[in-house]
Amino acid sequence: MKVHVEKDVGIGTKAVIYCRVSDPKQTTRGDGLNSQETRCREFAKYKGYEVVAVFKDDMSGKYSMRPGMKETLSFLRKRRKTPHVLIIDDITRLARGLEAHIKLRADISAAGGILESPSIEFGEDSDSILVENLLASVSQHQRQKNGEQTKNRMRARLQNGYWPFQAPIGYRYERSSAGHGKVLVRDEPNASILQEALEGYASGRFQTQVEVKRFLERQPAFPKDLNGKEIRNQRVYEMLTRCLYAGYVEHADWGISVRKGQHEGLISYETHLKIQERLTSTAKAPARKDISLDFPLRGFIQCDDCGAALTACWSTSKTGKKHPYYLCKTKGCESYRKSIKRDQLEGDFEELLQRLEPSEGLFKLAKAMFKDVWDARLAQAADTSKTLKRDIHKIEKQIEALLDRIVESGVGSVIAAYEKRIGKLESEKALLEERVAMGGKPKNTLEESFELALRFLSSPWNIWKIGRIEWQKTVLRLAFSEPVRYSRNQGVRTPIFSFPFKVLEGFSTAESEMAHLRGFEPLASAFGGQRSIQLSYRCVEAVIA
Repeated sequence: MKVHVEKDVGIGTKAVIYCRVSDPKQTTRGDGLNSQETRCREFAKYKGYEVVAVFKDDMSGKYSMRPGMKETLSFLRKRRKTPHVLIIDDITRLARGLEAHIKLRADISAAGGILESPSIEFGEDSDSILVENLLASVSQHQRQKNGEQTKNRMRARLQNGYWPFQAPIGYRYERSSAGHGKVLVRDEPNASILQEALEGYASGRFQTQVEVKRFLERQPAFPKDLNGKEIRNQRVYEMLTRCLYAGYVEHADWGISVRKGQHEGLISYETHLKIQERLTSTAKAPARKDISLDFPLRGFIQCDDCGAALTACWSTSKTGKKHPYYLCKTKGCESYRKSIKRDQLEGDFEELLQRLEPSEGLFKLAKAMFKDVWDARLAQAADTSKTLKRDIHKIEKQIEALLDRIVESGVGSVIAAYEKRIGKLESEKALLEERVAMGGKPKNTLEESFELALRFLSSPWNIWKIGRIEWQKTVLRLAFSEPVRYSRNQGVRTPIFSFPFKVLEGFSTAESEMAHLRGFEPLASAFGGQRSIQLSYRCVEAVIA
């Protein structure tokens, strides 16, 4: 909104001009305000009026109180003793609603203003008032109709799988050469950054939304909300819950259920559902801010005497030199405030990690197991696809049946329940369709799956020693099923390893030598029986999935 007041240059009728456009974008993409002002000035010159002020607004006319209009009325009230003419280009510039128009007409009159326009003659007789109100009603109707048409067009685009709103982070609009109008395409590097964040939360690499938030805030290219440094928690939650990033669109308020979008997803729909499941599962404690590279084991190592997590700190000696320590702060514990040198504790723990390295023979066995499971997956792919298609057909029948019930029912609560059920079925259908599109095959190649799994299983120590705190926290989560206890006198206590390492540990202590690597039965006889090998295959299945 801009106000320009001109110098009083002579005797005659004073006039002010009011101009309005409905959107701030029109002030940069067009010349609507200046065009209105020029026409109003020509009218004032024709009538012999002296223009003493110009007021402008760039917002919808459905509101009566707008910044520019408030300034206009204030200007007129201060000069009520000398009536001024208020010139508008058209009746629609004053308001786009009958109620707002009537209110403004009364306010202008009370302020001592006389409304005039080159497009319409305002009068005080009954016929003039009738015409004026009719024109105001028509203006309101046009505004409402335009809004309805815009909404209907946007809704139709949504139904066809196109996103009609502002492009979210990670996407930008690009005009399609296939005649689809503007469609969403990946916007790098933000698309890859967000993809890593979403997949990381789904897989458990990021345990909490706070960890996702901190990961995004560490990316220089990713846009921030607060002071160019922080991202709002609500914004993180919105990114985690948007099915748009999985290549699907929905808009519950407009009755648009989940459907395949006309854009490429950053993640799979299955990954999206995993994220939603994690969001609704039991809340986890937020990531500690005081966990740093100085003390990567703080919060993970437990005191062997009381079971509480050890804390850590820097202690300053009399010489002013700082020394790092871990210690227990549980009152009543035998080890209360008895410090353990960081080098001693972390050295013992790193020795444990270095020992957590299976032999070359075990890796040959693991590779053979991977190959067996992989071949079985490929053999099942065709049958899996047929089963998925049958399931999709069943879901479609259920949806049709529920739609028929909605038509027959007149009870609002019942209809709402049916619609909720249809929404769930649509989501299940979308997931099955995505799996059919993948052909029932694993999403990665054998080499990729083997590489990702065994890179970690081969030596967690190699990952730990890189020194990146987020990787070290990942090692702790994947290698151990629960925190490790530490005794001041005896060092690291017997740890509880995660399932994959339990299996490998069982193999390494087996009495039999590894004689054959082919087939299920030789493996079973060589490594502790059918039960053990079944557990091992379950482990490999989980890694491939």
